[in-house]
Amino acid sequence: MPQRDKVQFKGGIDAALAGLVELPDTPPLAYALFAHCFTCGKDIVAASRIARALVKRGYGVMRFDFTGIGHSEGDFAMTNFSSNVQDLIKAAEFLRTHYEAPTLMVGHSLGGTATLRAALAVPECQGVVTIGSPADAQHVEHQFQTDVDTIEKEGSAEVKLAGRPFTIQKQFLDDIRNTSVDDIRALKPDLLVMHAPTDSVVDIRQAELIYTAATHPKSFVSLDKADHLLTQAHDAEYVASVISAWATRFVSAGEQDALPSVAKGEVFVAERDHAFQLNVFSDQHQWLADEPTAVGGKDQGPDPYEHLLAAVGTCTAMTVRMYANRKQWPLTDVTVKLKHTREHHTDCEGCEETPQKLDRIARDIQFFGDLTLEQRERLMEIADRCPVHRTLTGQLEISSQEIVTS
Repeated sequence: MPQRDKVQFKGGIDAALAGLVELPDTPPLAYALFAHCFTCGKDIVAASRIARALVKRGYGVMRFDFTGIGHSEGDFAMTNFSSNVQDLIKAAEFLRTHYEAPTLMVGHSLGGTATLRAALAVPECQGVVTIGSPADAQHVEHQFQTDVDTIEKEGSAEVKLAGRPFTIQKQFLDDIRNTSVDDIRALKPDLLVMHAPTDSVVDIRQAELIYTAATHPKSFVSLDKADHLLTQAHDAEYVASVISAWATRFVSAGEQDALPSVAKGEVFVAERDHAFQLNVFSDQHQWLADEPTAVGGKDQGPDPYEHLLAAVGTCTAMTVRMYANRKQWPLTDVTVKLKHTREHHTDCEGCEETPQKLDRIARDIQFFGDLTLEQRERLMEIADRCPVHRTLTGQLEISSQEIVTS
């Protein structure tokens, strides 16, 4: 089942920002960083639906609350468009350090406008997506147009945005008025502009301005009949499906080319982050190995001993199941719980002079179904005959050789 990590990091003005990293069951094709709309928050319906739909398609996705929004700390009144851009850059740095730098950066409404600028400072970013975004930040001024004179004269005003009160200071106005489409021309990643022709909050002409200012490669997709906040589930699902398909040019193809050739019965292990995180490949499967954060890993996959216990446990359950099915016994389910410990050896030669320890795997097996006592006893005997169990308890030799490449 997908993994959800609640994270925290310092934003552009040093406030602690709350984020959420969602990961698929398999190693992510790539990581995407999602920026929410103006005053919305990471948990708005569109953000959560798009993120989860991308996770379902194999992407790791991080979304977070900008400074002073949602669960993030800081005073919203002290923020502006530039601080939002810095928050995004800090979020990308967090992903780079603790997971993997974002290949995709996706922004909704003003979050998309900020993403266009922040992507310039994220060299790993290969694709930028805007959803219902204005070409420059000054566009949001119309949302509190009736309060602009008060802000100009008194330095600040409390305004209603989406039914909630926010304090807007004059520095916010000065900052958004200093933005333009010029930065878009410097954008190097591929660009995908998505916009609804009937968007009543950000006019479709803003998408045209973004598209015109950007250099190729760039694409435009019309979100017919969608509203600005993408409140309909099918619209968010469509957005995610288009993003996923569009990104295959620089995500899936590259990943596929990098996959090693592994023969059946072999396993190939390669470093992922040059720390403890590893890619593990068999002939048909790929997964992650890692160490817990307490010892310097990122806890993104099972550690080596968990892999060992999984090998014993899965082999045990499979062997028992195969035997019960062949005998046509009423075994409805079987579970195996394992734990590795290291205990002092009490009956070995020389233990008194040099204490030695014995590795032990405790295995709890539970059978379900209308089984007789004799059948349960026989299944316990069969459990000890699983091939992995016999390998570990028999004479095992591991030979190693260095492969030198020229």
